[in-house]
Amino acid sequence: MKPAPFDYIRIDTLEEACTLLANHGDSARVLAGGQSLMPILNMRLAHPEVLLDISRCRPLDYVRMDARHLVVGAAATQATVEGRPDLHAEVPLLAQAFPWISHFQIRNRGTVCGSLAHADPSAELPLCLLALDGQIVLRSHGGERTVRAKDFFHGMLTTDRHAEEILVEARFPRRADHTSYAFAEFSMRHGDYAIVAAAAVITHSQIRLAIGGVADRPTAVEWPSLDSVSLDTALNDFAWSLEAQSDAQASAAVRRHLVRQLGRDVIVRAQAARAGTVTEPA
Repeated sequence: MKPAPFDYIRIDTLEEACTLLANHGDSARVLAGGQSLMPILNMRLAHPEVLLDISRCRPLDYVRMDARHLVVGAAATQATVEGRPDLHAEVPLLAQAFPWISHFQIRNRGTVCGSLAHADPSAELPLCLLALDGQIVLRSHGGERTVRAKDFFHGMLTTDRHAEEILVEARFPRRADHTSYAFAEFSMRHGDYAIVAAAAVITHSQIRLAIGGVADRPTAVEWPSLDSVSLDTALNDFAWSLEAQSDAQASAAVRRHLVRQLGRDVIVRAQAARAGTVTEPA
């Protein structure tokens, strides 16, 4: 299929994008890498009247470190972030997750912020942002606001972004001292969306586990340090709380099993890395 007719506008400045979104609202869609949006348009699951292409908007094409975050602009590709020589030292969870994201051809065009805005519950980047308690920055003519990841993802392909707003940047907290990270996922084939994905952030006194692919959005939970039996109980309770559903890829029981298994795997690996008994994967 081909998309329904729409007007195409190439965006050169953020101010231009804000003006057009204020004028068109829900009838406009923002195109960055297009790896999520174009299939939706081709299947006519969305019918925008105006497509705003920010892919060559230089003011939005940046990746930089500040004192607390890796800051990624809306036009920056996933490959640009993945290719940072110091990414493993800066944001090790992202360094571990990127090889699982589709294929390099997709990462070469797809944007980090585009994946976050699309909000697929099985996608790796929303899961990482939530696990790290990152932030989203939204801009409109009315001003700018910052939204924590836990408040940004509302459900399946649904976020806190208003129709007149554009997602201008994502902020991934940089590696914290005395903290370790681990990522894992299970899919039918490499490059497919995850059936279940897991990310762990471990400190000396706290376990933070985020799971994607089960509920209608990535979901995180925090526990104090737990012994092995208590961890199994907590993982089982968490798996049931996600209210997994059966589909063509996996049954609800399989998804609960994967939450328990992958959850334990990433927690144990992160704990071992923090203790210095293993090296975190690059």
